Amino acid sequence: MIDPDLRERINRYLIKETDFLKVKDRLNDDQLRSFVNQSISDLCQQHNMHIDPETRAEIIRELASAIISMGPIRPLMEDKAITEIMINGAKQVYYQKAGKIYKSDIKFDDNHQLFHTVQKILAGSGSNKRVDESSPYVDFSMADGSRVNVILPPCSLLGPVMTIRKFNDDIGTVDKLIELKTLDKKIAALLIAAMKAKFNVIFCGSTGAGKTTLMNVFSRHIPEHERIITIEDTPELRLVQEHVVSLASKPANIEGKGEISLRDLFVNSLRMRPDRIIIGEVRGEEVLDLIQSISSGHSGSLAIIHAETVEDCFNRMLQMMLMTGIQLATIEIQKIIAKAVDLIVHVELFSDGRRRVTAISDIYFDDNTNKVVIKDIFTFQHSGMSPSGEVLGEWVMTKRTPSFMPKFHKRMVKLPDGFFGI
Repeated sequence: MIDPDLRERINRYLIKETDFLKVKDRLNDDQLRSFVNQSISDLCQQHNMHIDPETRAEIIRELASAIISMGPIRPLMEDKAITEIMINGAKQVYYQKAGKIYKSDIKFDDNHQLFHTVQKILAGSGSNKRVDESSPYVDFSMADGSRVNVILPPCSLLGPVMTIRKFNDDIGTVDKLIELKTLDKKIAALLIAAMKAKFNVIFCGSTGAGKTTLMNVFSRHIPEHERIITIEDTPELRLVQEHVVSLASKPANIEGKGEISLRDLFVNSLRMRPDRIIIGEVRGEEVLDLIQSISSGHSGSLAIIHAETVEDCFNRMLQMMLMTGIQLATIEIQKIIAKAVDLIVHVELFSDGRRRVTAISDIYFDDNTNKVVIKDIFTFQHSGMSPSGEVLGEWVMTKRTPSFMPKFHKRMVKLPDGFFGI
């Protein structure tokens, strides 16, 4: 085990006292290790230090592997403005920056080098997953939280295809979301209150819209004393509370056995005395267990669903429920969903590269009309485009008192002045 102070001292020396940052991208694997080794020797000589050979080797291996494993895409990974990297075989590398996709000049020598890089990134993730011809696709998370998808031949006709969605740890607070114009202060106040009042909230939007980031930020306002269980296919959630139990699904092995699905984990989580259950993404039969658990008293659940609009989100939940084979009329299933879910939050990636909450909707079942009612509480109203290409608009709040207000009173959570006639 490397002493953290020693590791920090060597890192600081490499960055401040050597040309490490300038030359690291031009060095091959052996040259990089040699450079780090020589720098450690110089540091020891200058400060009369001694580092035993085993510790020295471990430090060199750790520092070098963190850089080498990225291969040619290292500059893209280190550019914080880049949010996604898309590698379509050895000769095509694209990246997303400010919401737009560009083609990079970076290339791999051949598909063999790309495959080697894939294996090194996978090995460094510590996920214990594998990808090869017999199991040609995989999802996993890197140590920094970035999400990676890989698909290999024969499923891919281009050679190895790797997509990396980088984890942005700069967006960790509500204030940061407001600064980025993802939402305004009133929306933030409502969602913070909803977390404290144990609302059941669904975050929806298309791929890359910022659903996980939004849920990550607001989940931080769940009270510290509560026991939280997270369930994901690929770990992406970064909760700050101490009492968090993280569960991840498991794919079948090469013989097609041993699969553990999100639904399996959800059913088991109900026996783990949860105060909150958070599902990274609902895609199938687990929606039935989620809705049933909410209806039976497990309030405060959060989940993500891919959907283009709030209405699409509700319809997707309905379709997934029907696909389980549940023996109920459609109107009864709609009623169950509407009574279980308190809020649906829709987020969208706009053409100017900004991610904005476009709607927060109240959902309930009207017993008089026997219909589900979805009413927007906040909507983003687009008003034009600035000369610099920024989308202009503002969030408009309804004055109508939403159906969930009694839940705030029950949990003794007070909204700030200015909400719904308060």
